[in-house]
Amino acid sequence: MNRLAIAVVLAAVTSAGGEVRDMTEKLHWLGHDAFRIDGPPTVYIDPYQLGEGLPSADIVLITHDHFDHLSLPDLAKVMAKGTVVVGPKEVAAKVKQPVRTIAPGETLTVKGVKIRAVPAYNTNKSFHPKSDGKVGFVLTLGGVTYYHAGDTDVIPEMAGLAPDVALLPVSGTYVMTADEAAEAARSIRPKVAVPMHYGAIVGTDGDARRFAKLLEGSGIEVVVKRKE
Repeated sequence: MNRLAIAVVLAAVTSAGGEVRDMTEKLHWLGHDAFRIDGPPTVYIDPYQLGEGLPSADIVLITHDHFDHLSLPDLAKVMAKGTVVVGPKEVAAKVKQPVRTIAPGETLTVKGVKIRAVPAYNTNKSFHPKSDGKVGFVLTLGGVTYYHAGDTDVIPEMAGLAPDVALLPVSGTYVMTADEAAEAARSIRPKVAVPMHYGAIVGTDGDARRFAKLLEGSGIEVVVKRKE
């Protein structure tokens, strides 16, 4: 390979790496399925086992009412005047604050952020029945589109979502295994995939590493975020 060709390849790799950093630098993994996306506005998803001193939320998205996703003590840590909570009806039934309810297939705009609910359910286990109306979320913030899959198996509604960043459970037991999550990623076709749902309750760092290994050569970049 001549020097010009090498330079072109290196430039392409550097550009791709920079794009991945740009898409994930404002995304903070807080453990398990919990994330914060820095805005403005500041968005939390499924806050659980949070530390102290975190920024207040402008929007909190809650995928369903299980204790490790709807944690009232953790929700209280990030609530402030004007915080808007968004979730399905089962969440609204358990939260004292007003909740903007959303069902699979519906879209809301909150504080300028377009939020779409995507179904999240099990196909080969019974922890998250489709009939419950649990959700994942697709939202665009700062020019980046994120898909938080919620607690789910591989489902047809994922196909072709093509977000910039997909946040996918990898632990198995209640959700997809790492192998199934890699299958889901290939169906979803994100630019970047970030593993979640491990390190608390079920799942280990090994699940995240396996997920990354399975997607090598797929054209999907995997970013394993450090827990904050």
